Amino acid sequence: MTHIGLLSDTHGYLDLKIFNYFKDCDEVWHAGDFGGGVIAELEKFKPLRGVYGNIDGREARERFPEILRFKCEDVDVLIKHIGGYPGHYDASIKDTIEYNPPRLFITGHSHILRVIRDKKHHNLLHINPGAAGKHGFQKVRTVVRFAIDKSIIKDMEVIELGSKND
Repeated sequence: MTHIGLLSDTHGYLDLKIFNYFKDCDEVWHAGDFGGGVIAELEKFKPLRGVYGNIDGREARERFPEILRFKCEDVDVLIKHIGGYPGHYDASIKDTIEYNPPRLFITGHSHILRVIRDKKHHNLLHINPGAAGKHGFQKVRTVVRFAIDKSIIKDMEVIELGSKND
């Protein structure tokens, strides 16, 4: 079983509570818009997978791809910062979702927390963890914690970090 801590849109702000919430995770996944300084701190903490986002500069773009597809246990995972959500996929990823859908599709960018099952595309699970940083219109900063056990995605938890003004 692999325990995952998932976050996005930190925009250079890394809440120290994340380290406590993700202490029992095996890996941390970041869905883009790291912002300065976040990558190094997360890499010191846990193995880190991620994609760069539209605000990310050279550091993130040299270290991470725009699209990341990999297997975690028996689950096919696809991460893209700007990817949309079921029924509203971004044009850049729409064909992949239609003709070669992953089991788990993770996005960021919108700052809107979403966990949606897409039954049209082989029961794909879409997760956008919302925004963990203080930049943006979201009122509450959020991250997601879950586990993958062979082919089963389970124990999904949404964690509220507090107001973006805290």
